[in-house]
Amino acid sequence: MKALVSRLDNVGDVLLAGPAVRAVAARADTVTLLCGPRGAPAARLLPGVDEVLVWDAPWTGFQPPPVDRKEVEHLVDTIEGLGIGTALILTSFHQSPLPTALLLRLAGVGFIAADSADYPGALLDVRHQRAPHAHEVEAALDLAEAAGFPCPDDGRPRILPPPDTSALTGDGPYVVLHPGASVPARAWSPERCAAAVRELAAAGHRVVVTGGSGERVLTSYVAGEHGLDLGGRTGAAELAGVLAGAAAVVTGNTGPAHLAAAVGTPVVSLFAPVVPAERWRPYGVPYVLLGDQDAPCAGSRARTCPVPGHPCLDTVTAHDVVAAVDKLLGDP
Repeated sequence: MKALVSRLDNVGDVLLAGPAVRAVAARADTVTLLCGPRGAPAARLLPGVDEVLVWDAPWTGFQPPPVDRKEVEHLVDTIEGLGIGTALILTSFHQSPLPTALLLRLAGVGFIAADSADYPGALLDVRHQRAPHAHEVEAALDLAEAAGFPCPDDGRPRILPPPDTSALTGDGPYVVLHPGASVPARAWSPERCAAAVRELAAAGHRVVVTGGSGERVLTSYVAGEHGLDLGGRTGAAELAGVLAGAAAVVTGNTGPAHLAAAVGTPVVSLFAPVVPAERWRPYGVPYVLLGDQDAPCAGSRARTCPVPGHPCLDTVTAHDVVAAVDKLLGDP
């Protein structure tokens, strides 16, 4: 049986889909993962994936492309050429799987399963309803089981073994602080991040600051004179290696939080409540959640903070972060 799993969103979404992907891989001959360009780096790290198919869907993402008939037809032809017989469409609780289901039907996929609040007509063979308040990992595993793919293991996120990055980080234990986020509403302020680096260093922790190629100015500022700046020096696999070597990771609700969980590293989660923590918190590892989960922005899915002063996160202090790191490390 050739199977396809679709998760068209960002790095974190794809990582949280990993346990469901493994469930499908345990019973399928091959698994193709259909993902968007933002999620592709994570897709290539997941166990159980035989092929990654990247497509920028016009119904997902922060800046979705316009609908292009030729692009749609090319995707349909590609999937049809793969001979996919079974598909699992993974979406967040507020997304519809039906546009993806329509394309898969046009590609000749005979069995399609998804969570859907909307009537699917002939588009789905298994119309599943996710449990209220379920974490994204658990919701995906529940759907996989309903489609005939029970969880074969402990169900926590995992990736393929990352590379050794000790040449980047140097010797000795360290804590990672990742200041960036996919949208501004989920990011702790640069000033708070820089203060946390100073306080962590003063508390005896060696601090490594990570970020993407477009975040070098941010990471340089945050690292200052007290942290090691790795901004722009790691791809997805290398970042996984850096996070795997850390004693703890401090970051917002963004891809590296889930990447840290996938390599088994405890997380201090600076969690803006624009989406529910119960669905998106770090999964399968020890974590400490910081941030006002009852702030006025709660549940708004805002990308830019709608409340002056960003109080849900900027009420968190550097001292709070040091205390959370010490709690995760078992220090008094």
